[in-house]
Amino acid sequence: MKPIPIFLSLIASLVVTQTDQASLAAEPLVFISSFAAGDKGAIEAFSLESSTGRLNRIHRTTGVEHPFFFVISPDQKFLYSIHARSFGGSEPEEVAAYAIEGRTGGLKLLNRQSTHGTASCYVEIDATGKTVLVANYSTGSVASFPVQSNGSLGAAESIIQHVGSSIDPVRQKGPNAHCIVISPDNRFAFAADLGTDQVLSYRLNKTTAKLTPNDPPFSKAPAGAGPRHLTFHPDGKHVYVINELQNSVTMSDYDADSGVMHPRQTVSTLPTGFQGVSHCADLKITPNGKFLYGTNRGHDSIAAYRIEADGSLKLIAIEPSLGKGPQNLLIAGDGKLVLCANMPGNNVAVFKIDDQTGRLKSVGDPLEITSPSCIRLIP
Repeated sequence: MKPIPIFLSLIASLVVTQTDQASLAAEPLVFISSFAAGDKGAIEAFSLESSTGRLNRIHRTTGVEHPFFFVISPDQKFLYSIHARSFGGSEPEEVAAYAIEGRTGGLKLLNRQSTHGTASCYVEIDATGKTVLVANYSTGSVASFPVQSNGSLGAAESIIQHVGSSIDPVRQKGPNAHCIVISPDNRFAFAADLGTDQVLSYRLNKTTAKLTPNDPPFSKAPAGAGPRHLTFHPDGKHVYVINELQNSVTMSDYDADSGVMHPRQTVSTLPTGFQGVSHCADLKITPNGKFLYGTNRGHDSIAAYRIEADGSLKLIAIEPSLGKGPQNLLIAGDGKLVLCANMPGNNVAVFKIDDQTGRLKSVGDPLEITSPSCIRLIP
């Protein structure tokens, strides 16, 4: 008679395990990179409880050093990350291709290609999943790579060197490409260059993965602004650029036919009277297009804006980021949550978004993680 309870216990255990697996599959999968050398450099996977904002560790992939930025393919099967043994050194860095092993959070290395630049700081992928783009900060260049049928990367198809400088004698001596973002219609790519105060425009051939300069080739940012990251409004009619040096956000009207931006408004990300040193980093817009959030490193805060009907911004509040140096943001939970990677603060803070006001409210204690630099999600 004794084996029966043991058998029932095993059955119950199996049911619980299957229930847990089903629950895990239903939760969003969040990847967070740790910007560090050696085994401290990693990309960790977490399940996100959308109702509570809680992050639960699932898997940690090492062997990826200084993964400053990464992107997930549209079909959610592959992840492409910066890999640099010595970030910003004299040797070119690499972009690594990984296969995502289902909902386990595991990553399998496929191959790496040279970025043909240093301080490689941004990775983008086009809507077809066939072109990966990289921005190289220190060398001031951008590169494009074809994606092979198995998800691995081919050799660079385009390597384009930016030229020029601007008015800041320390930070703008030469070009510093800080991001490259593809337009909603997958026809253009835009590179914010901090060193030249330009947003450069490229035409993207999605068949060959080749970039060619658009005409006109760039739009100007305010002198000394230092454009860093940019994002499109969900309606595709407006573009927002966060300016690292000026601590501001510039809104532009966007002509989708020509791929041309027309700047119309620039607003500060800092409170009036702030006298300290601070530099912006990232910005994100909620899926419904109602709110925009941008980070201040130094003031250590998140600036929240309401997006008006004409695309212009109205400041809502400037909230503490709950950690030092807010580096990267992620909008999650169907637009109800903001995740903030406080890189030098070694934590990720989670906030709930008030759907009516756009104000942020912290959810629990921040998650401790080594030098979090980038956050991405699989729903």
